[in-house]
Amino acid sequence: MTAKDAAPGHHGPTLAEARGYTLIDCRACGFAHVVPLPDPEALARAYREAYYSQEKPDALAHQTEDRAWLDLVHGERAALLAEHLGGARGKRILDVGCGGGFFLDACRRAGFAVHGVEPARQAAAHARDVLGLAVTEGFLDDVAAAALPRFDAVHAAEVLEHLPDPAGMLRRIHGLLAPGGLLLVSLPNDGNPLQAAAERALALPPWWLAPPHHLNYFTPASIAALLARQGFQVLEAQASFPMELFLLMGDNYVGDPALGRACQAKRKAFELAMDAAGLSGLKTRLYQALAGLGIGRTVVTLARRVAHPRRPGQAGTAMEE
Repeated sequence: MTAKDAAPGHHGPTLAEARGYTLIDCRACGFAHVVPLPDPEALARAYREAYYSQEKPDALAHQTEDRAWLDLVHGERAALLAEHLGGARGKRILDVGCGGGFFLDACRRAGFAVHGVEPARQAAAHARDVLGLAVTEGFLDDVAAAALPRFDAVHAAEVLEHLPDPAGMLRRIHGLLAPGGLLLVSLPNDGNPLQAAAERALALPPWWLAPPHHLNYFTPASIAALLARQGFQVLEAQASFPMELFLLMGDNYVGDPALGRACQAKRKAFELAMDAAGLSGLKTRLYQALAGLGIGRTVVTLARRVAHPRRPGQAGTAMEE
């Protein structure tokens, strides 16, 4: 059975295989994703009940431990949004997949009015009960979206890679944004050149290929193209610290969570030190340059709502508002 047979309408060359899934460079979608795509209902049940208890049991504990560094990262993102919105006061921000609420807490301290949407029961409870945030527990489906007001900005960190239909989610976000509103989306930058170098040099398997949770695999170029098709204009992109450098320097953290945490501690120390030295602006320019090279563990893209998104199969360009 070919990849096209396994997922009708999706076709393209095979990039990698893992856990019974095939990663294809999908010509229909314009980005790489696995086939077959899992059943959306089964996936939804897993995220509601099992993701934080089974797949990521230490996530909230690690985020709490990393709080000083997370406050720095989230504070910079909140400041970027405020800069492009002309300030935070009176502006509303929605965090799709808000997790434990740490980003929203930083936005609240910056002066934004905040709301989160989170399907995982344990994470939603932390955001609501520990941090005192307004959270809709569930998925941002059409029903949930209809109950929400319009927002000046939407944040979606490590969300689109999990969804069977990321374009549909972007259309839903587009409808929730006020004209000219901002979207800040963060995604893993998997299959990047440093990962490829580590695979070849260290004879590693494609450890970054992680279905059924990570379904979609974007590059800085492919996420920019998808955003443009859904009515967004990309304003800027930044990478995050290229964690694969540790692999290439001898710290093989693949399959070694303790070593992975130690490498993460070094990354945190670097970014906190740059901030303490008053060089956060230099760090930002470095990460912007890395994004231009397609290098970095994640890519963070800032875009503005400018047009009506195209529906699948619709020809031509989107109409400007």
